[in-house]
Parts: sequence; C-alpha cells; structure tokens
Amino acid sequence: MTATTGNATVIESFSAKETAALGKRLGQEARSGELYTLIGDLGVGKTVLTQGIAEGLGIAEPVCSPTFTIVQVYEDGRLPFYHFDVYRIGDIEEMEEIGYEDYFYGDGLTLVEWADRIEELLPRPRKEITIEKDLEKGFDYRRIRIKEVL
Repeated sequence: MTATTGNATVIESFSAKETAALGKRLGQEARSGELYTLIGDLGVGKTVLTQGIAEGLGIAEPVCSPTFTIVQVYEDGRLPFYHFDVYRIGDIEEMEEIGYEDYFYGDGLTLVEWADRIEELLPRPRKEITIEKDLEKGFDYRRIRIKEVL
C-alpha cells in the first residue's frame, strides 16, 4: 500500500524483496546531484534499500554498508553513487576530514545512512527516507516514509 500526505509518501513493504524493489525504483528515478538520507534502527533494511538503489543505478558490484570506511564510492553506474554510513561518526570534524561537501554537492547520487547523526550538515533539498518495523504486522513488515525536505 502507498499513501501520500503533503510532501511525504508512505509505502508498506512486506518483504526484503519488496524493499529492494522500491530501492531499485528510487535508483532509476535518481537525478544527478540528489541527496537521499536514510534513518532507521539497526536491522530495519537500510542496506537492502541501498542495494536496490544501486541496482537501479546500474551498479553491478556488491554494495554493503561502509560502516568502518564511512564512504564508499561506486562509479560504474548511470550516475556516480556515494554511499555514506555515519553510524560511527563521533564528531562533525570527521565528516570535514573526509571532504563530505565534495560528495554532498557532487554530480552523483549521495546516500547517507544514519543521517540524523549529522543533521546540521545536510543540505536542502533532499529526500529523507525513514524505515520502521511494526512486528504486529509481521517480522518482514516495514513502513517506509519518503519525505521531500525543502
């Protein structure tokens, strides 16, 4: 089920396959210079959605969370794909050391997992994607909210 309210769309996913398919669609629709943020607890499917986005961009190599490297760059798709995982960021200065602005304002698609940890650095506009579980609706159920932050 998909519902739209204001500038947000809520999608219900009942499997990892459905979550990946949504990601693929987002990757196919992505435009140069866009920023997607991913927010959600451990194990909600952020990486599954990201892998779908990479597939939608035409990236063939395996995609996993760059938890220890902070950013992984993929350049073999339709657009460059800059995949950040800022879970382990302890200080905003670490983002500056990486040169985050080159990615955030670059010509590819930038995706930031755990984006709420660096809120003050995030530019507008961006797509904010929040993934939540609801175990009452099933172990594989996810509520995915996509909001345009202007």
